[in-house]
Amino acid sequence: MKILYAIQGTGNGHISRARDIIPELKKYADVDVLISGIQADVSLGIDVRYKFNGMSFIFGKKGNVDLVQTFRKCITRKFLKEVKELPVKKYNLIVNDFEPISAWAARLKGVPCISLSHQFAVLHHLSPKPKKSDWVGKMVLGHYAPVQSGFGFHFTSFAPGIFTPIIRQQVRNLDVTNQGHITVYLPAYDNEKLIKVFSEMPNEEFQIFSKHTTRTFQVGNILIRPIENQSFMNSMASCKAVVCGAGFETPAEAIFMGKKLMVIPMKNQYEQQCNAAALAEMGIRTLKSLKRKYIPQIEAWLEFANPLHINFPNETESIVKFIMESVPVADSVPDRAPLPWPIPGLLST
Repeated sequence: MKILYAIQGTGNGHISRARDIIPELKKYADVDVLISGIQADVSLGIDVRYKFNGMSFIFGKKGNVDLVQTFRKCITRKFLKEVKELPVKKYNLIVNDFEPISAWAARLKGVPCISLSHQFAVLHHLSPKPKKSDWVGKMVLGHYAPVQSGFGFHFTSFAPGIFTPIIRQQVRNLDVTNQGHITVYLPAYDNEKLIKVFSEMPNEEFQIFSKHTTRTFQVGNILIRPIENQSFMNSMASCKAVVCGAGFETPAEAIFMGKKLMVIPMKNQYEQQCNAAALAEMGIRTLKSLKRKYIPQIEAWLEFANPLHINFPNETESIVKFIMESVPVADSVPDRAPLPWPIPGLLST
């Protein structure tokens, strides 16, 4: 059996999860890897068969997704050409982690494709949603990498086929301490904005990991560092608190380590708004944006908030086994194979 495992390269979470999932998939099939997107800062560390620009959400510098730049870089002739030419019929199954090229190619060519992503769980009708409706954001999330069935990951397992986060083995092996600093990862803000706000708290030490620098430098109580996987993990493991966007993997890892956590969701990013709603239900502090007027709230959080610690179980092997036993896969993919929906036992959005 041949599987194409397709990964979204916007942000670092998809790649981090793939490091643990791919070795388990290889126990059941020959696996080729596809990655698309241009915003990730960590490498996969595994051979990649197909690499495309794809459709990436472009981060702004003021806490937002830059919608103008995102749309400019999305639906292009190159993207349509990549969808048309991707040889998905070589594979018995596409396992898709919110990756658009393989999802659209599989949809157009009638090849079995299932989702294995956090985004699939976010779209589930039982998942927490923000109070303010965002039908455009929901539509984009649902049509970006379209699949009709699959499995998802979220902070809690609220339905069958929704699993708790995969905590990569690198994180599980870390020695967790408290050396007193605060680890910050807010890639949608530029260095100037980050320094402006966090310098107002001179009694605290901040280690900021920035997409906007290639060198390490110090400004008062703030250490600005380029994003590198091992140094970021070490900083998180030894910090007293984490301030980050409302993505999925970084908050999940902070909770696993038992770190005090504050999240600031990106503007124009429906998934992060949903994540923030879910985390707020769990007692995690959230801010609408990073502004100087919120400094008293940040200081109060640092002084009085209690960390949430959840020891998410290591279930990657059993999750992949469950998926492979649940998905009916033909010995070969016939020309113009009909879409196999619905697949019994799988979730559907």
